[in-house]
Amino acid sequence: MTAIEGRKSRIASNRSRGTTLDSDRRKKIKAAFTKFPATRILVIGDIIIDHFIWGSVSRISPEAPVPVVNVTGENLLLGGAANVLNNIYALGGEATLCGLIGRDIMGDHLLELIERLNSSTAGIIRSANRPTTKKTRIIAQHQQVVRFDREKTGPLQKEDLETMLTFLAENISSFQAVIVSDYNKGIVSGELMAALKKIVGKHPEIPVIVDPKPKCIERFSGATILTPNSHEAELMAGLEIRDEQSLAGAAALIQNKLKVDAILITRGEAGMALFEKGKTPFLIPTVAKEVFDVTGAGDTVIASLALARAAGLSLEEAAIVANQAAGIVVGKLGTATVTRAEILGTLR
Repeated sequence: MTAIEGRKSRIASNRSRGTTLDSDRRKKIKAAFTKFPATRILVIGDIIIDHFIWGSVSRISPEAPVPVVNVTGENLLLGGAANVLNNIYALGGEATLCGLIGRDIMGDHLLELIERLNSSTAGIIRSANRPTTKKTRIIAQHQQVVRFDREKTGPLQKEDLETMLTFLAENISSFQAVIVSDYNKGIVSGELMAALKKIVGKHPEIPVIVDPKPKCIERFSGATILTPNSHEAELMAGLEIRDEQSLAGAAALIQNKLKVDAILITRGEAGMALFEKGKTPFLIPTVAKEVFDVTGAGDTVIASLALARAAGLSLEEAAIVANQAAGIVVGKLGTATVTRAEILGTLR
C-alpha cells in the first residue's frame, strides 16, 4: 500500500475524528489563551495596505452600464502580512513584521497603523525601488463592486534582501514561531526561503508556518506547517479535490514532495482538514453561521494557529482555535480581526 493509499484508507475509516470539543480540551484552550501576551511571533511576507471606499448605489450610470456609487466613507487598514500582524495583536499576542514598503505616503500611513499597535517596525524596509502595495475595494450595499490594485511585483533588490536577512539572523532567537505570509508579490522568494531555512535551522524549536501561494512550491520545502485553501492545495498537488479521498491524496502528495510536518487545508463551508505525519486526518466542521466577506480570513487562520501553537497547544487544538476564529471573521465585512473573547464565546 502506498502512502497516499494508506492516507485515503485512514480518512475513509475515520471521517469525524476530533469534531467534538470536550470540557478538558476547552479548559486547556482557555488556559493557553492566557499565555498569548507572552508569545512573540515573527511575520514575514508581502505587506499590503487595504483601502476601502464605502457607499451606496441607487442608479446606473447614463455613461456606461455600471453602478454609480455615492461615497459615504473610506478607510485604510493593514492588509496582507500586516493583517496577520493585526490579527495577532487583536488576539492579545505580540509580533514583529518583516517585509518591504515604499518611500511613499501609503508607506507612511502603514507605519502609523503599525505603531498604533505598539509593534516594532525594525523589520520593515523602505525601498525606493517599488511602491507600497495598495488594494482599493469599493463596497456598496455590503457587496464589493470593484477592486483595483497599485503594486509592483517581482524579486527584491539585492540590497533590500540582504537587509532583510540580516534582521532575521540577528533577531530570530527572540521569537516562538515564524509566519510566512505569501501574497505572490515577490517578497517570499526562493532565495529568501532558503536563507530562512538555514537561519531557523539553528533554532529547531521554532516552527515555520506558511500561508502559501501555489507558484514555485519548492520554496516551502522543509516548512513545519502549510495552510493552503482547497484551491491552492489542488494546484500544489496537481490533483483535483472532489471528495475526502482526493483531499487526502492531495495532502499526501504535497507532504511527500515538500517534506512538511503538517498541512491544514481550509475548505470553506466544509471547514478544515489537518493532516499530520503518522496520524489519521483531523476533520473540523465549519462553525460559521453567516458569511459576509472572506477577505483576510486566511490571515486570521494562520495568526490564531501560530499563537495557539506557540502557547503550548497541540496542532489539533490549535487547528480548532483557528477554525473558530475563521468562523467568526467571515461574518464581518472588510479586512477584520477576532478577539480571544469572541473565540471563547463560541467555545461555550
